[in-house]
Amino acid sequence: MESPDPRNLVPPGRTAQFTAFVAAVLVVAVLVSAGGLVSLPSTVPDLPAAFWTMAVLAVACDARPFLPPGRGQSSSAVFPSTCFTFAILLGWGLGPAVAVQAVAVVVSGIRMRHAPWRTAFNAGQYACSLAAAYAVTRLGPGGLYDGAALDGTDIVAIGGAGVAWFAVNYGLVTAAVRLRFGERWWPNAWHGLPFELLSTGSLLLLAPVLVTAARASAALVPLVLVPLFAVYRMARLTVEQHQLAALDPLTGLPNRKALLAEVNEQVHRHAERAARGEPGTRLALLLIDLDRFKNVNDALGHAVGDRLLVEVSARLTDAVAPPQMVARLGGDEFAIVMTGLSDAGEARALADEVVQALAEPVPLDGLPLDVGGSIGIALYPEHGEDFATLMRHADVAMYDAKHRNDTVAVYTAESDHNSAERLGLLADLRRVLEAGASGREDGATPPVGTTVRGGDGAVLPTSTPLEAPNGARWWGRWRRRPRVVIHDDELIARIITGADPTLRRAARTVGSDDVPAGGAVWSGGQPDLDGSGADPTTPTTDSRVGAEPGTDAGEIMMYYQPQIAIATGEVVGVEALLRWRHPRRGMVDPEELIRVAEQSAVMRLLTRRVVDDVVEQLAKWSAAGLGLRAALNVSVRDLHTCDIADQIADRLARYGVAPERLQLEITEGALMADPRRVLTTITRLHRIGVGIALDDFGTGYSSLQHLRRLPLAEVKVDRSFVLGMAEDSDDAAIVRSTIELAKALGLRVVAEGVEDERTWRMLHAAGCDAAQGWFYARPMPAEELVAWLARYRPLRPLGGHDEAEVPRRHAR
Repeated sequence: MESPDPRNLVPPGRTAQFTAFVAAVLVVAVLVSAGGLVSLPSTVPDLPAAFWTMAVLAVACDARPFLPPGRGQSSSAVFPSTCFTFAILLGWGLGPAVAVQAVAVVVSGIRMRHAPWRTAFNAGQYACSLAAAYAVTRLGPGGLYDGAALDGTDIVAIGGAGVAWFAVNYGLVTAAVRLRFGERWWPNAWHGLPFELLSTGSLLLLAPVLVTAARASAALVPLVLVPLFAVYRMARLTVEQHQLAALDPLTGLPNRKALLAEVNEQVHRHAERAARGEPGTRLALLLIDLDRFKNVNDALGHAVGDRLLVEVSARLTDAVAPPQMVARLGGDEFAIVMTGLSDAGEARALADEVVQALAEPVPLDGLPLDVGGSIGIALYPEHGEDFATLMRHADVAMYDAKHRNDTVAVYTAESDHNSAERLGLLADLRRVLEAGASGREDGATPPVGTTVRGGDGAVLPTSTPLEAPNGARWWGRWRRRPRVVIHDDELIARIITGADPTLRRAARTVGSDDVPAGGAVWSGGQPDLDGSGADPTTPTTDSRVGAEPGTDAGEIMMYYQPQIAIATGEVVGVEALLRWRHPRRGMVDPEELIRVAEQSAVMRLLTRRVVDDVVEQLAKWSAAGLGLRAALNVSVRDLHTCDIADQIADRLARYGVAPERLQLEITEGALMADPRRVLTTITRLHRIGVGIALDDFGTGYSSLQHLRRLPLAEVKVDRSFVLGMAEDSDDAAIVRSTIELAKALGLRVVAEGVEDERTWRMLHAAGCDAAQGWFYARPMPAEELVAWLARYRPLRPLGGHDEAEVPRRHAR
């Protein structure tokens, strides 16, 4: 069912000015055509047969005008009476032309169910257009209406009359559209102009030929119907092809092209509705993806799959009432456009009805096929203001529903891992990491006697050059820097340099070429907070080197949380935790940081930066007499290649750090992603001498067999169990069982999330080796950690291994 033409309605809120405009057009039409209409009765007896033939044809043709497809509100239909009434104007004057045009408008108005005010406006609009054209013809030599031969001046007058007719007609229509549709009048008018020029202009150009034929014989006038009918049939074929191009050939539903046109049209309508303060200003795009459809195709063949799609399309059509649109996008994806909504609840209600319709098995050849669907919902204007944005967000919501094993999901920014905000965050992260990497010159070691500055800003003087095993030197120290392109035109120089990554890295170091390779002070992206007295005039290279002005991406730094031996209170190590201080967002949540980086190649840059900072910090602590062990986390992407093992071996050798001072923490999820490749990487790290800890133990689904096969040194009990063990007997039992299991396998046990004394004592009673948490200390930068160690006094539990009683919770 086609929705009613909104131009039949007087626009709310614009009634007064719109009515005044229509009235003004009618008054002008009466004034300019009054003279011709008054003299019409006296001239009717003298009108020839050719006139009456044209008049009948004008009225008959307008009874069935050509309606262009998909033009919506921006244009009207094409009325063939234009060529006949313009020809009557050229042959017999203004009065007869206005009279015939008025009758044709009334007939077409009744045929197309136009509102009375709209029919009256159209009659007035054509009368003004014909009057303007008649005025132009009167500027000629005056022989146009006496039947004499036409000369060049008359042809120019006829052309000017056609231009005047079109300008006045289209101007009045455009003014009416502006009053009706408000702010969007100019895009609609400009979009419809080419079509109007082609269609109406062709009819106007046909009028002089028609007048010439009429002067020769009235019998020649009907012959003009042949080209008009041919044009009409070609237009109808074009419409049918256009309609077929917008339909899915299998289901008969609108396809993606039709969906695009519908959404764009509805977005405009809802924007206008919102501007007028009307209710129902929201639009919903529902994206449906069938579940288990691939199984049907694989098991029963594509023919059965096609029949299933036809049945699904029928169910969707039955569930969705007009004027809402159901479309098939391709494969097993469908879409629904809901209009005139007040809130998301209405869209969810329809989605639930669709889910119910798809829940019933589809019987095909006596076999009931069970197919459900996942539905994602995006709303206009909250989730997007154009088709592409709404479609992408509905797709995100649909996959979010699939991942949560749900049937319906409304788009949320949190579930959009590729949102513009996250992409911008990823770009900032890449920039700060690449800038830091260029400042480090690929990790080259500073020469003897220069100042080395790490992630904490502390100073570590080096006394001997650090070399790789077997005397192999890091090739980056001796490589030749590419020559920086310098052009007279600064813009061209920036373009050439920016297009070449090698030249771009070299350009970042321009200005410090007088400093020997590696002679720049390393700041690791953090200022000198410990007042170490570093020379402020020394060139520095921090994490923001090379950033464009105004595009500061902040600084990456490492925080460290102490790990304490429970029995003795001794600090046995630290866990390195990544922090990013963003210039606009402040401290970025670590989980969001990893979530943004883990799905891209930026994760490799991030891991390289973390390894560099932590190993460098271990070297500085060694120089200061601190023999701490540092643990750092690595991602699944790092463990799937052997690059991480080579990088760690290179950095340990370069900084002269013993391998046992470094420990890598892997999660059960990373272990289960690809156990074979992960085992290969872990084995290489174990051979180097780096310890391996299994992090978040108990939260994944790894087999206990992995504890036996992997070269682990430590198991970390997840904080989710530790935090609740003082109040929940089940959590306490899980922690005790984990500790006993690890002890039986000869592994150290570290508990995370120790927040209070009672939990600390219970862990001691259970035999846990070490713990970390706010009960001891929060994570802190390296220079604060040094100050904390100076103040720290070992805290030893008293009273042996007496375990506090844990309240039993109710059975679940």
